[in-house]
Amino acid sequence: MMTLKKSVIFMLLVFAISLSGCVTGGSFLAQNVTNIELSGTNFDILAKDLEGSAHADYLIGLGTSVGAVSNTFALVRVGGTATLYNDAIKSLWRNYEENYGSTEGKNLVLANVRYDTDILNLLVFTKTTLYIHADVVEFKEQ
Repeated sequence: MMTLKKSVIFMLLVFAISLSGCVTGGSFLAQNVTNIELSGTNFDILAKDLEGSAHADYLIGLGTSVGAVSNTFALVRVGGTATLYNDAIKSLWRNYEENYGSTEGKNLVLANVRYDTDILNLLVFTKTTLYIHADVVEFKEQ
């Protein structure tokens, strides 16, 4: 028969194992959409599947993801940023400028925007990474 101390240790071990692992999620968001007609001659696709990302590292925590919404409950952030979505979009535009030049003076919009998250839960350490993928479209003057 197990002693109380061994039972508590066993339950804590089972709890710790159930919280560890990897969680991923992603979603296509269609919020705040402006409908723009893409006819054959009024636009050019300048970049396809451009990526931006941001991450945050935490101690003593748990991260979850449902669609494009990522949540982390943790004791303390030890790396990365608290503004994952904002920083991932900025990263995407930096990647565009590094590969395709300045955005200044261009009529650019992101199309086919997709969000993915990668979450590593190890109970004592949690890492959340948000990826944003999009195509960059430039509208021509008519």
